[in-house]
Amino acid sequence: MEKNLGMIERKKKSIQADILKLQQQMDQKDSVVFLKEEAGLKRRVHDEAKSLSVIDEALPIEKFTCPASFKMVFSETSDDFKQVSVTLDAETAHPELQVSENRKNVRQNGNWVHLREDNGKRFMSSPCVLGSEGFTSGRHYWEAEMRNFHGWTLGVAAESVERRGWVKRSPKAGVWSIRRSGELFEAFTCPATSLPVRPIPNRVGVYLIYESGTVSFYDADTKSHLHTFNGYKFTEKLYPFFWVRGGNWMRIGSGSAPGV
Repeated sequence: MEKNLGMIERKKKSIQADILKLQQQMDQKDSVVFLKEEAGLKRRVHDEAKSLSVIDEALPIEKFTCPASFKMVFSETSDDFKQVSVTLDAETAHPELQVSENRKNVRQNGNWVHLREDNGKRFMSSPCVLGSEGFTSGRHYWEAEMRNFHGWTLGVAAESVERRGWVKRSPKAGVWSIRRSGELFEAFTCPATSLPVRPIPNRVGVYLIYESGTVSFYDADTKSHLHTFNGYKFTEKLYPFFWVRGGNWMRIGSGSAPGV
């Protein structure tokens, strides 16, 4: 019996150490990355926790349970993301941007289109366009493909983002994004964070988890993580955001979320 008690106590301490490590990682990673890396650990913790139960009711052994925060993470990440079929809002497109008839492609054509109406939604100084659908809750995923051109920015933007002047692509300005400019590949943090991924991906997936204030980016071909903005408090509607430099088409799609 003493051997059994010692084994149970050692397992309990091991699990507690694992949970402490996971809780620390939760502060640094979005829930999708967390689940992807720790899914196997969840199974092990569950199996070991079950082995701590003792049949003999006379033994005063307290049953070990995981903290609520630990359970919450796995509960959240088990939910499905909504695969968004993004269409572009042509009324937001900068006058030099050409949006295809099906509103799934955009490029910079170099010609300023003179528009009579001023709807107040259009970007007038930066080559940007927004998705048609905005989000105030939920978990969403979409992709964009940028083959054969090297000037783009992807992410999400708040509804109040600057439309008339130059768009500052930073969270303080209501934009959470990454960009490629030639061989420069970075996230628009403050200061900017260089992304050392090579080769620079041609197809990128964007995750939005509104309630946790998370925006994550993945190489949609290799399913590898690129960057995460985490812990923001979103208070207004967010839209898919695209910044296009170059005459080739950027293609917008829904794709398949990695790890989901």
